[in-house]
Amino acid sequence: MRPRSHTGGRHELGQNFLIHRPTLQRITTLTAATDGPILEIGAGDGALTRHLARLGRDLRAIDIDVRRVDRLRSRVHGASIHHADAMHEPLTRPVIVGNIPFHLTTPLLRRLMDAEGWQHAILLTQWEVARKRAGVGGATMMTAQAGPWYTFRLHDRVPARHFRPMPAVDGGILSIERRASPLIDHRERRRFERFVGAVFRSPGNGIRQILRGIGHPPQGIVRALGEAGVARAALPRDLSPAQWACLWRLLDEGVRRKGGQ
Repeated sequence: MRPRSHTGGRHELGQNFLIHRPTLQRITTLTAATDGPILEIGAGDGALTRHLARLGRDLRAIDIDVRRVDRLRSRVHGASIHHADAMHEPLTRPVIVGNIPFHLTTPLLRRLMDAEGWQHAILLTQWEVARKRAGVGGATMMTAQAGPWYTFRLHDRVPARHFRPMPAVDGGILSIERRASPLIDHRERRRFERFVGAVFRSPGNGIRQILRGIGHPPQGIVRALGEAGVARAALPRDLSPAQWACLWRLLDEGVRRKGGQ
């Protein structure tokens, strides 16, 4: 028999249900500030689904637990409820909302970053993941790679006691918005991601030394850092999305020019 919590959550599905009404209302308020049809990931027992349904918008709610889906269909009105896996569901609705299973936080975020069509995401994730994605204490590689196309904002910390069953870590509300005007052309995204990845993974005491270590010429580095307003001793985590975009344009321009000679 599959293990279940005292509230009925299935541990193998990562089910930690949010029971804190102010947090449910907070997520709903953030969602209300967006426009368009909503996709809720991980509807669970429908606590958040009921709040979202009151917004009166087109709401599709999904959950991987077919038994809970069957119950929700009879109990929640104003939503279209479906049995589906968030790792396979098309993430194309303008607004994505959900209490993300903590063990799926990173792969789901990667799916989201690769999906087209959505404009806003309001997600309840692990606290440390939410902090890192929002760049608190410095940007991570994943955040820097996505920065030219998305903005990240950390809202509230959600104590573990506000979930049932209670997880081992706190949660955090993270919102992500697609930039109306990307800092870099989308067609260059994969090349930019490789550039950022190389910088984060390479050793060096400061960005200038790191860039030299991955093959960029000293004169081009000095010019690029100056125009981007980046200190030579800065670390990759210290750069803003605009600085990454500027560095990329200038250094890539130098690589292309050199290749054309």
